[in-house]
Amino acid sequence: MGTPSYNIPGSVAATPASPTGAVATVPSATSTARTVAQVLAESQVEAVFEELDRDLVGLAPVKQRIRDIAALLVIDKLRMNLGLQAETPSLHMSFTGNPGTGKTTVAMRMAEILHRLGYVRKGHLVAVTRDDLVGQYIGHTAPKTKEVLKKAMGGVLFIDEAYYLYRPENERDYGQEAIEILLQVMENQRDDLVVILAGYKDRMDTFFKSNPGLSSRIAHHLDFPDYAVDELQQIAQRMLTQRHYRFGEGAAEVFLHYLQRRIAQPHFANARSVRNALDRARLRQASRLFAERERELSQDDLTTLLPVDLLGSRVFTHAPS
Repeated sequence: MGTPSYNIPGSVAATPASPTGAVATVPSATSTARTVAQVLAESQVEAVFEELDRDLVGLAPVKQRIRDIAALLVIDKLRMNLGLQAETPSLHMSFTGNPGTGKTTVAMRMAEILHRLGYVRKGHLVAVTRDDLVGQYIGHTAPKTKEVLKKAMGGVLFIDEAYYLYRPENERDYGQEAIEILLQVMENQRDDLVVILAGYKDRMDTFFKSNPGLSSRIAHHLDFPDYAVDELQQIAQRMLTQRHYRFGEGAAEVFLHYLQRRIAQPHFANARSVRNALDRARLRQASRLFAERERELSQDDLTTLLPVDLLGSRVFTHAPS
């Protein structure tokens, strides 16, 4: 019996608005652009690069690779406008790195770039894990996987911790069925869907070795490095500014010591751990201010994190001697 063919229908949706509220313009098939500058002006794709720089600290190699991919698509657009051969490139990707390194944010910006350059119809991102694709009994996986693919058509499907799709130690596992459906759709409908597989680098390497069909369909491998301490400090300052908070006198120095200790501990998750640390500091600040029931609180009181709000962390109280 031959391998079944999967064709996932997708519906054309209205052009989505960008995060800034402006509607992205997608170059039409009849574009007359003859220069890179004209394609960039039509697509407004440089605005997405600016958002990427604004949203994410560091990640210079990743950002450069995204620009390189965009450059390829712009040149292909100019080739098509001149009637030269320019087949739809394979744009499926692998994002590897530890948690909190910006993989999902970059995937969102990548979806918008692809939409603005006319390579996907909608430019939306559908983020899923194994549980969204793989069923628990016979006949359950195919409908689940097809439903996810239908939602993702015209955009980008982001599969986090993709290696969990394949569990060879469990002979009753249905992940292989989901992989087979993905393989066919990634090949046959690559002009309407981009798939990004993400996870820890070592596990993704093992996953691709076990699934050469998937590996051969991935055109771009991007490795997301961990953030350095100074970059994590910048991320913290951005998070505080966005929430209308600030570090009081001495608090930034305490947070630096926190980061130096926390990085050396298990389960550190880069920007995610920074956000969690600031959330817990806000809780301690709130408890501290709550105790001062009779005092009128100023704006400065309500927006300032003090060293004491950070020093309550277990990173300090359980630090080795």
